[in-house]
Amino acid sequence: MPIATPEVYNEMLDRAKAGKFAYPAINVTSSQTLNAALRGFAEAESDGIVQISTGGAEFLGGQYSKDMVTGAVALAEYAHIIAEKYPVNIALHTDHCPKDKLDGYVRPLLALSRKRVEAGLNPLFQSHMWDGSAETLADNLEIAQELLEQARAAKIILEVEITPTGGEEDGVSHEINDSLYTTVEDAIRTAEALGLGEKGRYLLAASFGNVHGVYKPGNVVLRPELLKELADGVSAKFGKAAPFDFVFHGGSGSTEQEILTALDNGVVKMNIDTDTQYAFTRPVADHMFKNYDGVLKVDGEVGDKKTYDPRTWGKLAEASMAARVVEATQNLRSAGNKIK
Repeated sequence: MPIATPEVYNEMLDRAKAGKFAYPAINVTSSQTLNAALRGFAEAESDGIVQISTGGAEFLGGQYSKDMVTGAVALAEYAHIIAEKYPVNIALHTDHCPKDKLDGYVRPLLALSRKRVEAGLNPLFQSHMWDGSAETLADNLEIAQELLEQARAAKIILEVEITPTGGEEDGVSHEINDSLYTTVEDAIRTAEALGLGEKGRYLLAASFGNVHGVYKPGNVVLRPELLKELADGVSAKFGKAAPFDFVFHGGSGSTEQEILTALDNGVVKMNIDTDTQYAFTRPVADHMFKNYDGVLKVDGEVGDKKTYDPRTWGKLAEASMAARVVEATQNLRSAGNKIK
């Protein structure tokens, strides 16, 4: 199947919301990690989301120019071709983009997709994220209004993060404290500014104690039941049931019950990055340690070309990361739920 059209992406999200499951959103930084993500979704018979952060796009753009837009566009164009060989629907998304990178990342990509749509084509990406969590909520929502209008015109869904996620992600960091919990008032102000679909569809990354990166159980207090409080508070004021499509950020180390509670309370997308990075790198490290005398020209020897050929360890990395994607689809209940 090709990359999801705007209509298919909306159907994916509607099905997830109605069925109380979520799509893993897998961060990728190369054609190798993209193929691993696609393979995992295909093996799990799950539709899914592939996303590219600002740092990932800069890396993809090459270390000579480090151009984020070039990197994002290049991988997206590649994905549009390669995804046709996989029997699942895949949406392309750009992850965390703070205010200082909007002009060098999301705004040019929105403009590019709008030109495509005006020419009768589909947008290059299906959704983009605006991370205004470092701004005041008023400033955050003012920028979100502008971006939502641009996204709507390009048939793109916007993701907004209205309050902080702890830890660090591509240079944006927040302390782990009580600010990591969105309030009902925050949610109501979001609905007042962005509407509830009539101004364009958006995904809402609300905070319920989430932290990016690696942490041990017990270090972070997740409260996924808070999502129901936010939804109920907005429903009571605006009269719309299940008003938000929630996103789960910073989920590494979450318990099974925390994930299931989040799904039951409206999460349709969960970002997966730290765990898949480790899954990709772990077999590479294993290969290098076991074959050090082949991958290195030790003591003047010639090494073993078959062991340092990137395809040798690259296949191991792809298989491992794909298996972790399958696990994610099972945890999020999207496995076996692809659109027929």
